[in-house]
This record gives sequence, C-alpha cells and structure tokens, in this order.
Amino acid sequence: MSDMSQTPVELGAAAVGPTEAPRKPRMAIMGEFSAGKSTLSNLLLGAKPLPEKVTATRLSPVWLTKGNAPPVAHFVDAERAPEPVTGFDGLDVDAVRYVSMSIDSTILEYCDLIDFPGISDPNMDSDVWERMLPEIDLILWLTHATQAWRQSEAAAWDLVPEEVQARSMLLVTRFDKLTTERDQKRVLARLHAETEDLFAGIYPLSLLDALNAAKAGDADAWDASGARRFTQDLHIALARLDSSIPEPGAEAAPAPAPEAEPQTARRPSRRIVPRRIRAALGGGRRSRPQD
Repeated sequence: MSDMSQTPVELGAAAVGPTEAPRKPRMAIMGEFSAGKSTLSNLLLGAKPLPEKVTATRLSPVWLTKGNAPPVAHFVDAERAPEPVTGFDGLDVDAVRYVSMSIDSTILEYCDLIDFPGISDPNMDSDVWERMLPEIDLILWLTHATQAWRQSEAAAWDLVPEEVQARSMLLVTRFDKLTTERDQKRVLARLHAETEDLFAGIYPLSLLDALNAAKAGDADAWDASGARRFTQDLHIALARLDSSIPEPGAEAAPAPAPEAEPQTARRPSRRIVPRRIRAALGGGRRSRPQD
C-alpha cells in the first residue's frame, strides 16, 4: 500500500535495542481540508500511507506506528473487538474511533503519527476527531497561507488541552503563494497577534518545495522551503517528550551518516534531516542562524 520511493525525514537509523521502550510521543497532523496534510505526511514518512483518493474522503483518524501491520479498525464501542480493514471506502466513521496501521518509516521509531481528517468537513461530526484529542502529545496544525487561521480553526483549537497547545507547531503552508515580502510579513504579523501563546512556534512552509528538495538532495532548496527550521525544532520538541532522543547540537546539519553504526540502547543524535539532504550538506558545519 505504501510508496516507499520517497526519502523520509528522519531522526536516525539505529535500533532502540532489546529492552522495550516506554510509550513513544504521539504526534498528530491536523488542519482543514487542502491545507497540505497529505504532503506533510509524505515528507515526514517518506511514504504515502493511504491511497490518494482515500485522503479526500471521510475517514477516521489513522494511527501510524513502526512496522508492517495491515490496517485494523478500533471502535468507539470498547467492547467490540478490532477488525481488519479490507477497504477504506465506506468506513463507518461514527463507529470507528481510529484505524491503526504500521509502515516502515524511520521517524516512527521515535513517535507515533496520528493523521486526522480535515476538521472542516460539514458532513462529518466533530466527535470523529474530538474523541482522539486525549491521546495526543503534540500537534502539527496546518493552515493555508492565503486564508490563514480562519475562525473555524480557532474554534477547533480551543478544544485542545493547553499543555498540548504549548508544545504544538503552527505550519503556514503554501507560503510561496504569498508572492510579495509585504504580504508574507503581513500574514505572519497577524498570525503572531491572533495566536499569541497558543503555539510553541509558527513555521512558514512550502511543502512541495521541501518534498522536491528532499528527493533531489538540494540543501539550499530545503532551507529556502522553511523545512530546515521546522524539522530542527520538531526534533527538539520530540526530544523534550522522550529523554532517549538526544536534542540536536548547535550545528545547522550533521555530517553524513557512517556506513555502519553500533546498535545501542540510546537513539542517535542526528537531526530530522532527509538522507539526501545530509549527503548534499556534506561534513561541513555552519553556525546556526538566529530564527
């Protein structure tokens, strides 16, 4: 089902070790329709976990973990046993609390990823996604730059616990659609004013540019897309939720990975950077700009 031809954004490549790790951080991707959630999933996972046509239909939250397990439906009725999902079309979103599935993606060694449906679907009761909020540690909320932070988004965000808000990131997608520097500054100024204290940070992003940069190993394009700052801070946020993930150092990007790494109980200290971007950056170190 997954297209693994993409390069995943990753924290590292070594196994955790034989001892069972504590619960991983749970990160959600949320936002309204057409905000770029499927593109972000592709960028982070290096895969398309769901068929494209499914992402545009009514679907319960999808809980992704590391592995190769097929999709399984978990029901609102806790007494009902989970059932294999043979097709996403026609899934009863009122009865299914979430769908679990596993794919082989590096970032899932460090967190679970829960892909939420678009919160603005008028044909879907908000209970479909509200009932999953207690499971979440960190949210990546996507808002379209040309219509950023609509009233419906602000109303939905009010339902998120304050401690989760404080860790979460507001991603302003399709930022390249704002063609003048004046428009970009105006939108960011408004967002800072309207979302003050509601997010850990605001990140202008051009996700398609980031995805293309990851495929091509183009470090300059990766930086220009806004992906460097976002993935760098995402690494820090996950490290603060899980002490076994070391926080990155002060350099802008690590040297390329060695051919082989020792298997240790601790996870490696690499940043969230696609392999091809690491190769393009080489071993040189650059001082980290002040964001």
